[in-house]
Amino acid sequence: MTMHERSIVQQLDDLNTGKYSALELTRHYLDRIQRHEALNCYITVLEENALAGANAADRARAEGQNYLLGGIPIAHKDIFCTKGVKTSAGSKMLDSFIAPYDATVVSRLATAGVVTLGKTNMDEFAMGSSNETSFYGPVRNPWDPTRVPGGSSGGSAAAVAAGLCAAATGTDTGGSIRQPSAHCGITGLKPTYGRISRWGMIAFASSLDQAGPMARTAEDAALLLQVMSGSDSLDSTSLDEPVPDYRADLSRSLEGLRIGLCEDFFATGLEADSEQVIQEAITVFEQLGAKISRVALPHISQSIPAYYVIAPAEASANLSRFDGIRFGYRCENPQNLEDLYRRSRSEGFGEEVKRRIMVGAFTLSTGYYDAYYRKAQQIRRLIKNDFQTAFEQVDILLGPTSPQPAFKLGEKTEDQVAMYLQDIYTIAGNLAGLPAMSIPAGFSSKLPVGVQLIGNYMQEGRILNAAHQFQQQTDWHLRSPGSVDAGD
Repeated sequence: MTMHERSIVQQLDDLNTGKYSALELTRHYLDRIQRHEALNCYITVLEENALAGANAADRARAEGQNYLLGGIPIAHKDIFCTKGVKTSAGSKMLDSFIAPYDATVVSRLATAGVVTLGKTNMDEFAMGSSNETSFYGPVRNPWDPTRVPGGSSGGSAAAVAAGLCAAATGTDTGGSIRQPSAHCGITGLKPTYGRISRWGMIAFASSLDQAGPMARTAEDAALLLQVMSGSDSLDSTSLDEPVPDYRADLSRSLEGLRIGLCEDFFATGLEADSEQVIQEAITVFEQLGAKISRVALPHISQSIPAYYVIAPAEASANLSRFDGIRFGYRCENPQNLEDLYRRSRSEGFGEEVKRRIMVGAFTLSTGYYDAYYRKAQQIRRLIKNDFQTAFEQVDILLGPTSPQPAFKLGEKTEDQVAMYLQDIYTIAGNLAGLPAMSIPAGFSSKLPVGVQLIGNYMQEGRILNAAHQFQQQTDWHLRSPGSVDAGD
């Protein structure tokens, strides 16, 4: 087993026993990044910084300093501000923006000793389900480079799957950690809203955005979540709650765990082969002692229409700051102030971002606010109430992450409804602010399929426990895309 096929936990053991150094591990990843540039996973590679960080990690280890993630090479989605490094959010608008500070997620992981390899590609301002809206071009799925990796955290998911980093950060507004994790065959976790600080994370929809870890295993995700979580005085929406030891209960038996299956998840466009994979995963959980029952979420079918009112409305407000004056892209030779605003935004934003800004501005306008935005927020409350009723009957919910495996590049770019439906199973978790994760569960036509686990508020430990126990019985999370390593 090569270095990049080892989990973070295994890599830490290797580093601590001297099997290899952090510098050797980092050079191994940097070499792979260079050889697999065609996947377009990275926007910025920080080779010099990474090598310096690896040297520092080796010195610290030699001096007996025990950092939780000392020397582990990771990547950050290019939506997290990183001091002195371009932070673009995948947009021409921020192509020249150098962040003056570190996001809280970045600083907490740095304090834990990680080595930052670079910034990963993403859908522009995290708006997309396929990683095809990036100013820097689409990311390619390492399992089949003619297919999408999912979005918006597609660069992070593809980089982890292809062995171009040990783990990566992502953000999830409507499924943007879980869906690409499913398409790329890795483990991705969206925690409870507010569990991880949003300070320094470029905003898309502030009441929905949530950072989270993307890794090979649930155990690795637990370790990363341990570092990333916690209250932050710089983020008024971060939760002032103690951070538990997420690895402590990973080995707990699932005997008697009540798992609920949402009937609507299996009745709305789920591909037959993917459904078979989910059914086989359910059987594994039953063998582990879980009790399976069906639950109803009566308003779940309204998730997508509610989301595509709320998210664009918040996006139109958040992106109003990009006006060509303070920072970001500025058009050449503006004729007057109005021309400066109009051309800077028209030229700096891509089509999908402009589409959502226009929708959001419309739904917030006088005469339409009550009819659209207020109504969508009422539906959001009903969805949240449905989940709370369900959690009176079960401990966690299980279902598909995506209606189908990764689709071909360009296949859905002209059909916005079909593209938006790729998040049909994930959006409700964001509307309710619940923790949810996707784990590899099998394959359909040689492409990864993910199963989604949703927990009640602050119950990340419970879904991590279920995911870990599943991964102790299966090897789907250990599979690597052969197309990447052919000829290595």
